[in-house]
Amino acid sequence: MVLEDVLIEPILSEKATALREQNKYTFKVAPAASKIEIKEAVRKLFNVKVVNCTTINVHGKTKRLRGRPGKTSSYKKAIVKLAPGETIKVFESI
Repeated sequence: MVLEDVLIEPILSEKATALREQNKYTFKVAPAASKIEIKEAVRKLFNVKVVNCTTINVHGKTKRLRGRPGKTSSYKKAIVKLAPGETIKVFESI
């Protein structure tokens, strides 16, 4: 898998922002990506040292729109912990 295809987008929520204080960054990743591929992608794309990677499969929720049932998309989320003193500059400007 190509490195640019592993990370889809960063997750910018209140919980993800609170995790940044613990030096943890959250990304939406490709469903087929493994923890090792995620670590390598973050290490090479952002030039940081990755200590740990946790992945979660987030299942879509059932919703209703105008009375009709629907479902939000399921996705895979990765929480990446960096070494002490390391930061990702892109997140700091947000």
